[in-house]
Amino acid sequence: MAFKPFLVYILAAIAEIAGCYSLWAVLKLGKSPLWLIPGALSLCAFAWLLTLIDSPAAGRAYAAYGAIYIAGAVGWMWLMEKQRPDLWDLAGLALCLAGSAVILLAPRHS
Repeated sequence: MAFKPFLVYILAAIAEIAGCYSLWAVLKLGKSPLWLIPGALSLCAFAWLLTLIDSPAAGRAYAAYGAIYIAGAVGWMWLMEKQRPDLWDLAGLALCLAGSAVILLAPRHS
């Protein structure tokens, strides 16, 4: 099922961004160091989720994930930080998503 990898990647992006944001919040926004506990758990969930991708090469799974992460980061910027993406953000995102689709959906011989 081609949809499953995208769902896993979306969940992984949410987990990675949330985990990284916890450190940002502590160091840049003065939040309590206790924010690092759910952040660390979130990063562990991110790493576990990527192991669910059916790929013989970890590098390929990570490369395809990269664009989904970028989409998540742009979405986070817009929804959580109230910074609307500009044309260049969206153009770059479109290029990344196209590249990810090529990596993820290319017919390969085992």
